[in-house]
Amino acid sequence: MFIQTEETANPAELKFLPGTEVLPGATASFDSADEAGPSPLAVRLFEIDAIKRVSLGADHIVLTKSDEADWQTLKPAVLGAIMDHFVAGRPVMAEEAEPAAGGADHDEISAQIQELVETRIRPAAADQGGDVIFHEYKEGTVVIEFTGPAHMLRGGVQTMLRHYVPEVEQVVDYQDTIPKPGLDTIEGQTIQKLLDEQVNPQVAMHGGHIALVDVQDTKVYIRLEGGCQGCGMASMTLKHGVEVAIKEAVPSIEEVLDSTDHAGGDNPYFQPGKEGMSAY
Repeated sequence: MFIQTEETANPAELKFLPGTEVLPGATASFDSADEAGPSPLAVRLFEIDAIKRVSLGADHIVLTKSDEADWQTLKPAVLGAIMDHFVAGRPVMAEEAEPAAGGADHDEISAQIQELVETRIRPAAADQGGDVIFHEYKEGTVVIEFTGPAHMLRGGVQTMLRHYVPEVEQVVDYQDTIPKPGLDTIEGQTIQKLLDEQVNPQVAMHGGHIALVDVQDTKVYIRLEGGCQGCGMASMTLKHGVEVAIKEAVPSIEEVLDSTDHAGGDNPYFQPGKEGMSAY
């Protein structure tokens, strides 16, 4: 059995492709070992130290590790666990497990969304130098990972999916679903309040929005959305407006970084080592 791996936009994640069906026509995600009971495969993977999230797709497995762990160290154990599971013929989901919310309907909706993403949305994202990856559908919410300039398509993606799949209520960015301890700190809460009460009311007048992505030590990561995304004045707005306001509110902050580079689509927040490229 030959298992391939692919990097994702998030360095804490790695995609594993076992060369066989994993969860055809459906998706499933587990945020802890306690939630993994319905999936013997997920249970086995959570036995590996530092694995924090398991996501299963039609032909792939996406694992999220802890920040301090290294994929080079984890990969042998993960590859061994996946190979042992499939070679032994064990089920990915336990037969007695309750079906996902909505049962067969849920699986059909997930499959329909997956098809739309692959045949219509990803080609459009690729034309702009970005990509979109469908992660999960749950109770009206579609979780999609946007990379590079594809962030600009979020509104259009939501409109399209709502049109073709009436059950869809909203599309959320996968990166926003990942727990970020920095947002719960005093610094993070102060910056969020600043954006909500002072910055975004002004930016909204121009059809834009600034989202707080994360706070890590002395760095703040934001995402420019709506009219701000791709705007020629974005760097000026960030440097002379938002960054100054954030540093005044939280003096310990040294850098404010836009998580999407408007020209090249590089994403310094999800690709460590590139943050200097987008530090305005």
